[in-house]
Amino acid sequence: TDILAAFRVTPQPGVPPEEAGAAVAAESSTGTWTTVWTDGLTSLDRYKGRCYHIEPVAGEENQFIAYVAYPLDLFEEGSVTNMFTSIVGNVFGFKALRALRLEDLRIPPAYIKTFQGPP
Repeated sequence: TDILAAFRVTPQPGVPPEEAGAAVAAESSTGTWTTVWTDGLTSLDRYKGRCYHIEPVAGEENQFIAYVAYPLDLFEEGSVTNMFTSIVGNVFGFKALRALRLEDLRIPPAYIKTFQGPP
């Protein structure tokens, strides 16, 4: 029931893979660099992305695949633009990472059905 993303992550020196994965999940969902007054109006736990698994990339030093789950409630129904802006919009310039690439994206049928177009 979540959108699942796999990111290839190269953390900056000194940044543990778990911290890099958690940072990607936060920054691509509910995280921000400043205090936002609306944060107190809703429970962010319901909307935040979660890095649920990290594995090293075979044959590559200091590269990892970070698997992130995003709850469907985070996204506007029927909006590919909203989904991609949320997942990849600002996270690629994140300073904790040396490099980041979206490798895979799994979209559940429940969300796909909200899009207009042929069945």
